[in-house]
Amino acid sequence: MRSHFPNRTAWAGSDTRWTFFGASTPGGDDRGARPAPPAEHWRSYGPLDLHPILTHAMEAFNEHGYHGTSVRDIAGRVGVTVPALYYHYENKQALLATLLETSVKDVLDRCRTAAGEAGDDPLARFCGMIESIVLSMAHRRQLAFLDTEIRSLEPRNRARYVALRDYLEHMLLDTVEAGRAQGVFTTPIPADAVRSVLVMCQGVAGWFREDGPLTAEEVAERHVLLSLGTVGHPGAVTGGLPFPFPRRPSPVRTSASRGSGRRASG
Repeated sequence: MRSHFPNRTAWAGSDTRWTFFGASTPGGDDRGARPAPPAEHWRSYGPLDLHPILTHAMEAFNEHGYHGTSVRDIAGRVGVTVPALYYHYENKQALLATLLETSVKDVLDRCRTAAGEAGDDPLARFCGMIESIVLSMAHRRQLAFLDTEIRSLEPRNRARYVALRDYLEHMLLDTVEAGRAQGVFTTPIPADAVRSVLVMCQGVAGWFREDGPLTAEEVAERHVLLSLGTVGHPGAVTGGLPFPFPRRPSPVRTSASRGSGRRASG
């Protein structure tokens, strides 16, 4: 099967690393963004570790939009002067670009880890990648929701970000093509199916709430099922899935638990 990564080491075993763009110091090098922490298990999510300037920029962009937010607004939230903010980041565009790359890099790293853990089985790889994407959209929704601001990226930054998103799409497409070759997936339009799956998964960032009726894990589980149907896995219709569905009973939420964001124990 022909890979969708010409002239590149196969993604499942490569050591590709993405570099931050847009962050700067007075010296002009790219040291303004924090280095990526050591890889954690792809299902584990701790607190979001961003520079305070990035955290406040993310919140402001989500609340008021990129064009509705000024550098002075962000500096005021952080409690620093505008020149102090410029010491770390060249301009507002650099903040948006760094946030977007931070988001997609985390998704890619987790997705590659999930695929590597699944091994050579295209069905297991596909399920793992979909689960990892949806968990990212749910647990990092403030970052993921900034994808709606792609229109605000300048051409060079937009091209780099789109290339990273395309890489994720090709990872899934290669897996679906491998599954088609083995008779695991039956979709006659794999590229369209993969795009549809990604749009569906990315949409989770727009509606998921921690105090909603489903956990992030349950939402991911359901999206695996929906995605299997989209790529034509027979089990999605007949019930012959590679795992029991649902994997666990949905807990009952009381009105108090909805308000507090905690799950009812019963």
